[in-house]
Amino acid sequence: MRLKDEIKGYIASSGWTITQITEELNKRNGTNYTMQNLSSKIRKESLKYHEILEIADIIGYEIVWNRKTN
Repeated sequence: MRLKDEIKGYIASSGWTITQITEELNKRNGTNYTMQNLSSKIRKESLKYHEILEIADIIGYEIVWNRKTN
């Protein structure tokens, strides 16, 4: 599964929209994202890691790294 599909899936399943995510990011960070800008970053898979972490936090998820067991 591609990153953009995974992010969109988590956003949709959590009941949020890209517009709501954009508004929350702007409120938290004092930024000026537009819905089109965020949507484009997701589509092009050009989000920075800290942006992914923040989106996950907004929609109620956390990203956890687990060591593989062989």
